[in-house]
Amino acid sequence: MGDLYYGAARTRVHMDDHTLAHVSAVITAKLRRSEPFLLSWLDADAIGDGRSSVWIHQACDLHYKYEAAEHVDLDRGLLERMSRASSAPQGLLIDEATMLEPAEDAAEA
Repeated sequence: MGDLYYGAARTRVHMDDHTLAHVSAVITAKLRRSEPFLLSWLDADAIGDGRSSVWIHQACDLHYKYEAAEHVDLDRGLLERMSRASSAPQGLLIDEATMLEPAEDAAEA
């Protein structure tokens, strides 16, 4: 499990390395194009079982900490879905539905 640390307060967002690698790639691509966006995630039961959001923009302080040293192979389809979601008014929500593999995604359609 890895972590995304956001802002001067170092808000910690805990997620698996696979998810973190994809979130990091989407954030990097969006910031390179000067496209801020809303990033949301579901909170753990231990901290209230709600949803949290942060505004990702060029001036934000970001730190990615992966548990494993190995690089994660990125899934182009997942990156495209996440990128589209990040451009929507509600932004990118990191949850189980977001991380579905393409085969599972197609089976539910």
